[in-house]
Amino acid sequence: MSGRILVTPRSITKEGHPALAKLESAGFEWVSCAKGRQPTEEELLELLPGCVGYFAGVEPVSARVLQSASDLKVISRNGVGVSSIDLGAAKRQGIRVLTTPGANARGVAELTFAHMLALARGLCFGDRSLKAGGWDREKGFELQDRQLGLVGCGAIGRIVSELAIAFGMRVRAYDLYPDPNFHPQGFDYAPLDEVLADSDVISFHCPPPADGKPLVDEAFLAKVKPGALLVNTARGELLDENAVLAALDSGQIFGLGLDAHRGEPPSDRSLLEHPRVLATAHIGGFTTESVDRAVTGAVDNLLLALGE
Repeated sequence: MSGRILVTPRSITKEGHPALAKLESAGFEWVSCAKGRQPTEEELLELLPGCVGYFAGVEPVSARVLQSASDLKVISRNGVGVSSIDLGAAKRQGIRVLTTPGANARGVAELTFAHMLALARGLCFGDRSLKAGGWDREKGFELQDRQLGLVGCGAIGRIVSELAIAFGMRVRAYDLYPDPNFHPQGFDYAPLDEVLADSDVISFHCPPPADGKPLVDEAFLAKVKPGALLVNTARGELLDENAVLAALDSGQIFGLGLDAHRGEPPSDRSLLEHPRVLATAHIGGFTTESVDRAVTGAVDNLLLALGE
């Protein structure tokens, strides 16, 4: 086997990974973009032509980019999200799009729960106050006997459910394709409106709607239990940021945990800078273990597809 493979995930271009040696051993040359940041469309237009494989991060991959890559046979993602890729264009050009389901599920689930705990106990507010020389306290609440609502309950949502049940929470989940084999004590599936109306914490583990409109808009937020916490470790495009800001200001939602953003880094920082928002820089799958599983899986997918 031979050919060139483009590698763009930020963690890999910045730090490298031993699994890339498999590509070299198989006879491939791999190239990368600028270290530690997403490539722009213009950079992809320069780098991707001539590549037979593409180890992609979360950067947008447009039809224009794919049309320039006449030799490209496969795109491999070190995760499950493919909403940033023009799948229609890939299909028309016969380019396979492969993912690594479950590789980063544990990392994202644990970060989700970290956001829940931090928001429930006001950790971000207390930290800012102390560092500014103050001694402000805000009464929090305990998670035991509270209800967690999940919008989407795939591999990540199921781990979040198990963590929540271990904390003594009840879990209700809305999913388009509920898993009949997942039914731990303290968990059930329910219609979306019921999940929103009854839950003290709502966490998102789903892709954005296919029509491109935000799922969490003014109408959605009006159905949420007043004073609930929201946690989004899935996709920034799920949120109408203006509607969420208004709900934070009115108290309709008490706080927001945010690890996925529109544009990374985001150009509009209004939501990030709200005092009731705890924000992280898309670190859900950025653990040693999750990265190892995802990179190894993505490399293996490339080698398998290019060897066929």
